Amino acid sequence: MHKLAIIGYGGMGEWHSVYLKDWLKDMIAVAGVVDIRKERTDRAIENGLKVYPSFESVLDDPEVEIVLLALPNDLHKPYAIKAMRGGKNVIIEKPATLNAADFEDLMQVQKETGKVLTVHQNRRWDRDFLMVKEIYNNKQIGNVYMLESRVQGSRQVLNGWRGAKINGGGMVYDWGVHLIDQYLNMIDSPVTEVYAQLFGIYTDEVDDNFKAMLRFENGVSALVEVSMNCFILHPRWHVCGEVGTMVIDDWSCNGRIMRLSDKEELKWDEKIVYTAAGPTRSMAPRPIETMEELPLPQVNDQLRFYIELCEHLDGKCELPVKPESVLRVLKVMDAIFESDKNGQSVKCNI
Repeated sequence: MHKLAIIGYGGMGEWHSVYLKDWLKDMIAVAGVVDIRKERTDRAIENGLKVYPSFESVLDDPEVEIVLLALPNDLHKPYAIKAMRGGKNVIIEKPATLNAADFEDLMQVQKETGKVLTVHQNRRWDRDFLMVKEIYNNKQIGNVYMLESRVQGSRQVLNGWRGAKINGGGMVYDWGVHLIDQYLNMIDSPVTEVYAQLFGIYTDEVDDNFKAMLRFENGVSALVEVSMNCFILHPRWHVCGEVGTMVIDDWSCNGRIMRLSDKEELKWDEKIVYTAAGPTRSMAPRPIETMEELPLPQVNDQLRFYIELCEHLDGKCELPVKPESVLRVLKVMDAIFESDKNGQSVKCNI
C-alpha cells in the first residue's frame, strides 16, 4: 500500500482524494492533506481526512511516500524541490511549471535525489483521444495529415488564481497543456514550427481563448483551439486522412468515419453541377456509392495514471508520464507564448 499526501485541497485536490478512495483504495491511500484555507481543511475533515499542520510536517512523516501538488501553478516548482529533497516522490498537477527552464531545474533535482517526478497528465487516457490515436496508428483512413482538437465553452469564468497571470492562469496552461500532451503522445515526430494567437476577450491578465498550429517533421499539421467564449461549438476532433475523415462531435464520443470505398471509383464529369453555392465541378457532392461509413473504434478509457504509477513504484512497469515527455510539452507552450508575443511563427525542433 502506497501512502500519498495532498498539498492543496481545492477542487482538484478533493477530486484526487475522492477518486483514490472510490477506485484505488487497495493500491494507494491518502495519508492526509495540507491547505492554508480553513474552509478547505474543514472540508477535508468532513471527508474523513487527516489535516497536517504544515507542508514540513508532511515531509517529516515517514509513512508518506508520495506528495501530490495541487497548488496554483507558480508554486509547483519550489514545493516540488522541497519534496524531493525531503525524500518524497512527487506528482504535480498540470502544468508542471510555467516554462521549460523551470522544469529542467526540477529534472536536475530529480537526478540528484533519485526520487520519482511525474505530472498528472490524465487525459492521455481519455476515450475520445484513444479513438483518434487508434485511427492515426492503424491508418484506417490512410495517412493522417491534419488534425483539429478543440475544447470550447461559453461560461466566461476563470475562477480564483486561474485568472491571474502571476499564478499561471489562462487557457494555454489550463487546457492547452492537455491537448498538446495528447498530440505529442500520439505523433512520433519532432515539432518543427509553432504559430499561435492568444485572446483576452473578457479577462485583463490572461488568455481566455487561443489557437495554435503545430507542424511536425513528418508532415502532419495539428490545430489546438481552446475557447471560453464560443456559443456554437465545433466538433471535439476533426481528423483528415488521405482516404477518409473522422469526426468526434463531443465528450460522449458521438461521431463517425467516412472513407473512400474500394468498390466504386469516382469518374470525372465535365458537366457543371449546380449547387446552393452556384455552379461547380470541384466542390460538387461526392456520389454516396463511392464512400463507406465506418464505426468509431472501441476503446477503454480507464484512468490508468495512478495504477501505472503504483506499478512503477513496485518495479513492474515504466513511469506512465516521464519527465522528458513533460518537458517537450512545456517547450511547445513556450513557443506558443513566443509566437503570440512576436506575431510570427516559431521555428523549432521539439
